[in-house]
Amino acid sequence: MTKKCSSYAFDMLALDGEDMRKLPLHLRKTNLQRLLSRRVDGVHLAPFEQGEIGPDLFKAACDMMLEGLVSKRRDSRYKSGPSRDWIKIKNRAHPAMNRAKDAFAAPRRGVPNAGLDISQRR
Repeated sequence: MTKKCSSYAFDMLALDGEDMRKLPLHLRKTNLQRLLSRRVDGVHLAPFEQGEIGPDLFKAACDMMLEGLVSKRRDSRYKSGPSRDWIKIKNRAHPAMNRAKDAFAAPRRGVPNAGLDISQRR
């Protein structure tokens, strides 16, 4: 039996050796869309929703049992690591959250922050 795998591309950091990180997100998305318009099998463009749809989109993601959403500023340049230009919102009902809660549930000797109750953090 052959199984298929699909990947979703959501950003493009380089193209033909050119660093794209200096471009704003909306231009990187446009370039990515053009590149994927040639339809590489199994690679899809992740949807890019614009506007004030966050609460409705997050509810839909939770209803689909997705892990969460990442929101980025349209005009932001790419920066590695934490940034004020993007935010990740997690679905607390997703199994990944339960694994994280279990991992921190009981204090363990020699492990910093073990026993931390992350379920109450916002």
